[in-house]
Amino acid sequence: MMNDDNQISRQTKLFGFIGVEAGVSRFSAIMNKKFKTNDDDTMIIPMNIREDDFYFTVSNMKKSQVNGAVISSEFVTTVVDILDNSSEMVKRSGMCDILYREGETLRGDIFSVRVLTEHLKDMNVNKIAIIGINHYAKAFSLLSCGFNVSYFNDSLEELMAFTQELDLKDADINRIANNIAIDFSDFDLVLDFSNLASLSMIEKLPKLSMDMKNNKQFSVLKNRALELNAEYVSYDGIIEKLTASAYIEIKK
Repeated sequence: MMNDDNQISRQTKLFGFIGVEAGVSRFSAIMNKKFKTNDDDTMIIPMNIREDDFYFTVSNMKKSQVNGAVISSEFVTTVVDILDNSSEMVKRSGMCDILYREGETLRGDIFSVRVLTEHLKDMNVNKIAIIGINHYAKAFSLLSCGFNVSYFNDSLEELMAFTQELDLKDADINRIANNIAIDFSDFDLVLDFSNLASLSMIEKLPKLSMDMKNNKQFSVLKNRALELNAEYVSYDGIIEKLTASAYIEIKK
């Protein structure tokens, strides 16, 4: 049982939450509240890590007392090269947002995108526009059974290669560019997984727009949603569901 002073004993199960600004995120505080409420001798420690220190920090976890870590969005692709083992989802998407120390090896998996898909199902979302073809787009596409998804990217050639890589049959693919006005109002949701500098070509958004940026990261989708008076939700906007899922994963 975690004591009232939240002190760490030799038996305490330790996890990290790794990000550039992990200390200001509510993630660790919410997780630790769950552990304490359930009398778990477990603690998650926010770890502010600079990009140039990331490899050294995570590699050293193999010989540490830390049992694993949740990885913030800015490091989900960087961490893949450090893993010794990984799930099929990690291998196919090229991202990992939770890792476990097993002996002196690290095993990686994905939980945040699973949470996102379940959240959207709970909201009865069906018709989705995905902008971009990054790792989050890959992971979401691999889990998107039941959704009606259309894909948008600035390069149709890259988008076609993306759909072929993921074996997406008869995918609805579309070009997005500054000189092409786009109306997304017929969709239930827009997910931005791109690195576009501007989304000014979007003239209308649906009621809901989302990305996986935390509140400290710049979001072009958030800016455009504010301009068009549309609702925007970030990674932090679903943090209660993310922490609920992370709690279950860590308790396994």
